[in-house]
Amino acid sequence: MDLDEAFLSVGEFGCYQKRLTGFLVLLQVYVAFQSMLIVIVGAVPEYQIDKEEGLGDEDFIKHVRYANNFTSIVSEWNLIQHQAYKVNLASSLLFAGLLIGNILFGPLSDKLGRRPVYLIGLLFDVIFGYLTALAPSYGLFAASRLFVGIMNGGMALVSFVLTQEYVGKSYWALTGSLTNLTFAVGIAIYALLGYYIRDWRTLAFVANTPGVFFFLLSFLLPESPRWLYSHGYTDKAEEVLRQIARGNGKEFPTLKLKECNRTLSGDSTHSVFDLVKYRVLCWRTVLLMYIWYVCSLVYYGLTLNAGDLKGNLYLNVALSGLVEVPAFPLCLFFIEKSWSGRGKSTAGFLMFAGLACIFTMFLPENNSLFLNPAILALLGKLSVSAAFNVVYIYTSELYPTVVRNAGLGVCAMACRFGGILAPFVPSMKSLNPSLPFMAFGISGISAGFLSLLLPETLNKPIAECIEDLQPHAYQLLNKGKQVEETS
Repeated sequence: MDLDEAFLSVGEFGCYQKRLTGFLVLLQVYVAFQSMLIVIVGAVPEYQIDKEEGLGDEDFIKHVRYANNFTSIVSEWNLIQHQAYKVNLASSLLFAGLLIGNILFGPLSDKLGRRPVYLIGLLFDVIFGYLTALAPSYGLFAASRLFVGIMNGGMALVSFVLTQEYVGKSYWALTGSLTNLTFAVGIAIYALLGYYIRDWRTLAFVANTPGVFFFLLSFLLPESPRWLYSHGYTDKAEEVLRQIARGNGKEFPTLKLKECNRTLSGDSTHSVFDLVKYRVLCWRTVLLMYIWYVCSLVYYGLTLNAGDLKGNLYLNVALSGLVEVPAFPLCLFFIEKSWSGRGKSTAGFLMFAGLACIFTMFLPENNSLFLNPAILALLGKLSVSAAFNVVYIYTSELYPTVVRNAGLGVCAMACRFGGILAPFVPSMKSLNPSLPFMAFGISGISAGFLSLLLPETLNKPIAECIEDLQPHAYQLLNKGKQVEETS
């Protein structure tokens, strides 16, 4: 039997798999803590300057008085006025680290296995997270954010793939949606922590501590059966499937897994270069990189200013996460319908987000309670959040197992470029107040149209090897399925 048939035998989403995926889904709370740390830790407390003119840097610092409502790296290292750029620099270093981590960890996990690369990434993520909390100077703090980004981005990428590969393909949409939903909830939980913990070092320490428990419990995770199968370790894949069957209260059937196409063809080496070596992979990668870039650009462009909005800092951060919650059941509904699927859902959500941003330019500031620029921007963020969720699931289904993490890594790399550029887009307001929303709108609509060029993956078999991407391979798989149904 093939691997998809084996999952049907042992249970596609049984009790044991629910525990495995539930654990990895909860890990996203820790990922959210690290990703959003700078929003509160780098917030600017209220301050006043007793005397400013004619003072050097050292004397100037003596005349700055900060409010006692909370502490941050700004109040500890006086990152105000001409030093204020250092807060944004620390944020940019995190995104740069995420980019590097996506590039490194994807191919490594495809080559060495999901589990060992994930464990190493999580271990060092925790170590550098504590260095952030204990950093004696801004230089070490900024360096720690770079390395946290590398480890956090790479580890989160591998954990997402593990979440998908522990269950049957028909549940990938559910587990992928739950992963992204938990990240959004994690943002709100982090805001709650920040509300009660006003010292930034204590907050950074507490926010990093869950990583220790996740790391210790992660030793109970098995290797991905899909990775083992695609790399020719059929016996080990069967062992993991038997473990899943026992956990689900089922007996593993006596039938053995058939050899993967990759093993039969003698091809045992794959790398990130396969993404440009094969035309079908190259075309998909180019389109997906642009779609991921746009999703990140629009998402973070509408999100990262939560700490700068008027009103309560902690409420703004919490709402920036909670506003995404309705997006996930919405996208889960559309991507499972035959008339929309993955491709049309991605296109629809991106186009709607783009149109919402463009229509924002034509409304006055206080048009009405339910139709004003703020509401349209909120709808745009909800829609792009849904698109981001679908794209994660869609991409993991478009790449075969042997290069799935490499493909996701390259796409996530393009995503980080969008995140790095996003904070600069609002500065275009100095030229024209409408330019930022115009940039977001055109990007969203163009990415939506391009996503229609990708093949639909709903109810299609998962490709384990590159050979499975060829049309004849799909025809054979579908023909075999039809024979089973008729028999």
